[in-house]
Amino acid sequence: MSEKKKESWEWLKAVIVALVLAFLIRQFLFAPVIVDGESMLPTLEDSDRLIVNKIGYVFGEPERFDIIVFHAPAGKDYIKRVIGLPGDRVEYRDDTLYINGEPFEEPYLDELRPLYQDGLTGDFELDGVVPEDELFVLGDNRWHSRDSRDIGTVHIDEVIGKANVVFWPISNIRIAK
Repeated sequence: MSEKKKESWEWLKAVIVALVLAFLIRQFLFAPVIVDGESMLPTLEDSDRLIVNKIGYVFGEPERFDIIVFHAPAGKDYIKRVIGLPGDRVEYRDDTLYINGEPFEEPYLDELRPLYQDGLTGDFELDGVVPEDELFVLGDNRWHSRDSRDIGTVHIDEVIGKANVVFWPISNIRIAK
């Protein structure tokens, strides 16, 4: 084999390995996602680009207040915050979140509070408890979010992963919390 052919073959092998690795990483470990809409303001902005950790929930379960990406009805993927876990009783009264009768603070909503004098979240109570293997999710911008109040609870098998990092635009690079 000539030296030129040998070098070309080495380059081709390197490209193939890189493509296979990129496919495996995107398919099983991490995936980029683009925020579409205002339902997670102020935490996530429309057109933010995120890295979603797909492997984390293979070894663990979603935790309360995680930001997750999941397959929603109508073939769309949604980005929402986990509020209720299996067995939880979820209720909002007077703009306060109650889980199993205990009030919870939501500091990620503080930036929105001055904009909504009548409250960020209308009063509601989940009928019963969050079923086994299901999650109750809400967008942070509650008046502009299609979430578990509309679509019901989300089965754990529909969860793609946890939104970890905003990587674009560069001015917004940060850990998603």
